[in-house]
Amino acid sequence: MFSRGASGRAMLDALIMGEEDPVKLADLAQRKLRGKIPELVRALQGHLTEQHRFMLKLLWKQLAQLEELIAELDRKIEEQTRPFTAEIDRLDTVPGVDRRVAEVVLAEVGADTKPFPTHANLVSWAGMCPGNEESAGKRVRSRITPGNRWLKRTLTQATWAASHTKNTYLAAQYRRLAGRRGRKRALIAVGHSILVIFYHMLKHGTTYTDLGGDFFDRLEPQRLTRYYVRRLEHLGHKVTLESCAAA
Repeated sequence: MFSRGASGRAMLDALIMGEEDPVKLADLAQRKLRGKIPELVRALQGHLTEQHRFMLKLLWKQLAQLEELIAELDRKIEEQTRPFTAEIDRLDTVPGVDRRVAEVVLAEVGADTKPFPTHANLVSWAGMCPGNEESAGKRVRSRITPGNRWLKRTLTQATWAASHTKNTYLAAQYRRLAGRRGRKRALIAVGHSILVIFYHMLKHGTTYTDLGGDFFDRLEPQRLTRYYVRRLEHLGHKVTLESCAAA
C-alpha cells in the first residue's frame, strides 16, 4: 500500500514513535533519496510535541483507511470492466492514455458508439469543441461548450501526459498549438483529437497507429523550409537552397 513512499512511511513511523534526531531520520531514506541526505537533515530539524505525534498518528491511520477504500474500488472497477478488456487495452496504446483514462471513457461514452452517428456528435456532447457566438455576422466569442465534466477532465489529464511524450503526433500537435493559441486552448484541441481517435477505435475496432512527431514537418515541408530560411536570414546569414539529387 505504501510502496511508493517507503522512505516517507519509515520517517513518519519513526517520528510518531518519538525519534527526533534528524540524522537518524534522514538515514531512513531509500533509493534516490539517499543522495539528498544533507537536505533531508535540514528539513527534519525541529521539535514535535506529544500532541503533534498524536495528530500524525490519526492522519496516518486515516490515509491507510482511504488507500484501502481506493484499493477496494479499484477491485470493483476491474471486475465491472472485465468484459471490456480488449477495448481498454486498445485505448491504452494512445500516448498519454492509461488504463484509468480508458475506463473513464468507457464508463461515460460506452463501448457502443451508435448513439453518436459521427465523431462530431461525440465531441460536441463531451464539450470538447468551442461554441461560436456571432453578432452581425462576425464571430465575437469562442468558448468551450458545456459537456460531460468527468470526461472533459479526464481527457485534459490525458492530453497533458501526451504533451510530454517523445516523438508522437499528439505531442507535436500540442507544441504547435500552444505556441500560437496558448496552453489552455492547446489542451482542449489535443483532447478533442484524442476523443476523435477513441471514437474511431471503438467504432471500427481498430488499433492506434501514431503518425509520428515529424508529421507536421512532412505535411508542409515548403512552409517549414521558408520558416528556417527566414530565421537564418534574421541572424544575418545569406541562404542559398539547393535540392539534393535523388540517389
